Amino acid sequence: MNWFLAKRYIQYYTRPNHWKGFGIQSPFVFDLAGHLMREKHAYYDFERIEGWRQALLRSRQVIELTDLGAGSVKTPARKRKIADLVRSGALPRKYGQLLYRLVTRFKAKNILELGTSTGISTLYLALPHKKGTTITIEGCPESAKVAQATFDQLNARHIELLQGSFQDHLPEALKRLPSVDLVYFDGDHREESTLAYFHQCLPYIHNDTLFVLDDIHWSPGMERAWKAIIQHPQVTVSVDLLRLGIVFFRKESPKEHFVIKY
Repeated sequence: MNWFLAKRYIQYYTRPNHWKGFGIQSPFVFDLAGHLMREKHAYYDFERIEGWRQALLRSRQVIELTDLGAGSVKTPARKRKIADLVRSGALPRKYGQLLYRLVTRFKAKNILELGTSTGISTLYLALPHKKGTTITIEGCPESAKVAQATFDQLNARHIELLQGSFQDHLPEALKRLPSVDLVYFDGDHREESTLAYFHQCLPYIHNDTLFVLDDIHWSPGMERAWKAIIQHPQVTVSVDLLRLGIVFFRKESPKEHFVIKY
């Protein structure tokens, strides 16, 4: 069990954080917390993605993992059932749906994901704009095969999967995109690596770009990386949802940080 993360969960749910937007003075963040995060509309894609998640959870296939990052929250093993990998490693439904809503709200069509796993989060990022471009990078060859089967099953032909290390493929992926509308950082939970990838992506941002980081409180190192990122001078608005961290680069917004219960 990750005791560091468990402690952060207790602190998060017992401190007087902002709840669904109440008490937030920023109109931009109030709209995010009070409207977008409370939205109940279910998109058709939600049913398709979750239906495939259930299919993977029923799989008995065993694959051999190659871990190029800092491992998963649970104890990593060389051989894992696909069902167990999805159960412990795939982005939970409510956060996946939040990604989908963020992509829709900010019209993100050029998307980059670091850490594909089985492809559930990728689908939530890519399906809102089927004529857009989503590039996702996965280090584990066997996970990449599962993810590609996922994209094929849902006919998501606009997703390009690059199999290999982030160090090798991130520069290539960034060059293929004219700019980045959204970057989702997952798959490598090391402080130095997270900060390095953040800085590599910065030259490709524009005013409406958003970065989403997974597992920002997974370890002391990830917390330090998150704190360094939100203090960066180009970051204006940052939002801490415990599991996810979201940063914006809007020049018209004052520099503010929010902790929101979601």
